[in-house]
Amino acid sequence: MEITVKTAQQLRLTEEEFELIKSKLGRTPNFTELCAFSGMWSEHCSYKNSIKWLKTLPREGGRMLVAAGEENAGLMDMGNGFGVVFKIESHNHPSAIEPFQGAATGVGGIQRDIFTMGARPIASLNSLRFGKLDDKKTQRLLAGVVKGIGHYGNCFGVPTVGGEVYFESCYHTNPLVNAMSVGIMQANKMVSATAKGLGNPVIYVGSATGKDGIGGASFASADITEESAEELPAVQVGDPFQEKKLLEACLEVIETGAVVGMQDMGAAGIICSTAEMSAKGNVGMHIDLEKVPTRQQNMKAWELLLSESQERMLMVVEKGREAEVIAVFEKWDLSASTVGHVTDDGLLKFYMHGVLEAEIPAYELVLGGGAPQYTREYKEPKYFENIKAFDINTVPDVTVDELKATAEQIIQIPNIASKRWVYTQYDSMVGAANASTNAPSDASVVLAKGTGKALAVTVDCNSRYVFADPYQGGMIAVAEAARNIVCSGGEPIGVTNCLNFGNPYDPEVYYQFVKAVTGMGDACRKFNTPVTGGNVSFYNQNPEGPVYPTPTIGMVGVIDDLDNRMTMDYKAQGDFIVLIGEQRNDIASSEYLHKIRGVEYSPAPAFNLFEEYQVQQFVAGAIRNKQILSAHDISEGGLIVTLIEKGFNRNLGFAIEASVSGRNDAYWLGEAQSRVVVTCSAEQLAELQGDAMEKGIGCTVIGKVTDGAISVNGADWGNIATWKNKYDTAIENIINKS
Repeated sequence: MEITVKTAQQLRLTEEEFELIKSKLGRTPNFTELCAFSGMWSEHCSYKNSIKWLKTLPREGGRMLVAAGEENAGLMDMGNGFGVVFKIESHNHPSAIEPFQGAATGVGGIQRDIFTMGARPIASLNSLRFGKLDDKKTQRLLAGVVKGIGHYGNCFGVPTVGGEVYFESCYHTNPLVNAMSVGIMQANKMVSATAKGLGNPVIYVGSATGKDGIGGASFASADITEESAEELPAVQVGDPFQEKKLLEACLEVIETGAVVGMQDMGAAGIICSTAEMSAKGNVGMHIDLEKVPTRQQNMKAWELLLSESQERMLMVVEKGREAEVIAVFEKWDLSASTVGHVTDDGLLKFYMHGVLEAEIPAYELVLGGGAPQYTREYKEPKYFENIKAFDINTVPDVTVDELKATAEQIIQIPNIASKRWVYTQYDSMVGAANASTNAPSDASVVLAKGTGKALAVTVDCNSRYVFADPYQGGMIAVAEAARNIVCSGGEPIGVTNCLNFGNPYDPEVYYQFVKAVTGMGDACRKFNTPVTGGNVSFYNQNPEGPVYPTPTIGMVGVIDDLDNRMTMDYKAQGDFIVLIGEQRNDIASSEYLHKIRGVEYSPAPAFNLFEEYQVQQFVAGAIRNKQILSAHDISEGGLIVTLIEKGFNRNLGFAIEASVSGRNDAYWLGEAQSRVVVTCSAEQLAELQGDAMEKGIGCTVIGKVTDGAISVNGADWGNIATWKNKYDTAIENIINKS
């Protein structure tokens, strides 16, 4: 067939990119070669519209053991000779079309990124965004995504220990499904995704290749439309039991010492694995595609290259040890086939029954090599005019008499209410390492068995803050993740991110992206949490416009001494309740302002990076010095939600006597940052206050813990059990009503 510009455009390549490909090859590519470039130069694989800004993030220092983006996932030093491996990625577009399989294969894919490096996954987390909960479509997507995550994670045998779920109308057509995995390993046993060694065999292992997922990387690099449902074959189909076998076989084969390099076949399939491994090792590969195991007959070369069938790995092993490696996979009842060998010419040569189907320099296909890099135009969004026009004085304050009823509304907003309906569908206990089930903390705490340590892990992003102020919102996302880890007794060590934005060719969307990345970078430098890698997901659009800018932060912290583990819940009647940090007369971008008062446009909440760092250092010191009994940060819903949530685990209440100098709604419901509610005994209080005064940190006693009764400035608010019931049942009540 004749290859023209139109052919390239049908494969989502631009005219300029088609000309660039011709110049790199010195000829017009054939269809198979053009398909390879289409997959590898897609936004999903090449980050062509984001990489220049991603390079501005802090990518080294701290406890980093491998350079950011160099391997399938980040690897950081836990101490005692162990490393923690972690990464977060999106599976947004597939989940919008086929929520069960889209979410399930998102979970499967991120696990492979962990164990392909030689680590055993010990925890999963997720960050989910949907449209309004009372909408039937939202409920269908939510049910499918949650079922898919639960099915794959439960069967695979890794606990889902934490996450977040938000509901906003901008995610109606294009939900976000971000999956994170965390694993541990002996730090000196990492397997690199690198091909090397002339003549070393290339072995394909795992499931057979089918036509599911063909073009998935390109599919993820375009807007969702009404016609997207017709692209259903772009959604992969997963088998968690097969992946469990693949995990065990890969970890076992690594122990043989025969593995030179290994990479999972994720986005763009075989072409991606062969290209990235070869380019990284400055080698080439000779691949015989007819040797690839298939589950459908007569698959064409381009189909084999681009298929994104799940549960597959590509390995380079030492020559002469093929039988040893294949025997391990046969033991686990997995296919393993030698499909080619490493060459020294830098070329990827794909043959089918002896016929050369494609010949491409590996370097020209990959990110950091010949893949294009663009800097797009950006400009301040028009809607900023509405944000700048916000005047707090135009919003009626909550009266003392209205406060209880407003608080009842707030704790039943889906963004704040218990996600019990979601997390009860996940197995959080498999592996018996989850330490957060009966002792809740702001971050999920997972025992890292055999290391003598625990990990504190979290995913965080308030996308409405980022919408209001991308730079400040990006900083807050990092700061909140760090605050959650600190409040759990951990030391934040590193970040992985999943950057979900609209169309990068829209200058206002690109402005959001640039400013959010800049804010994230500044915050990561302050907290010494370098970015180990992650994922960019553009083209998250609704017919009405882009989703909120959502730079999801996955953060890992280390708890060196389990005696420093801190939980969020009240411990005993009579303990003092203390507010750490400064109160602000601020309701900007709060759930109260948006959901109760119906204000769409307002600034990001009050935030100062230096103040945030000082508060976190103070709380970390109070935990180490045994000055507090619990810690829970103030986030969505403000102070009143924090106070109520702290009572749920032990059915304890609170009596608050607050001196409100500004607005009632700002004091109780505002979401100004850098505040933590702690409790302490009478013996601890004086020392805590003394340290706070010395360090210039706000430290205000606001009340005491009760046996379950709730009292606010003398008003009887009933019992904590009543509030817990409202909080726990809010989401299922909305679903059941609709």
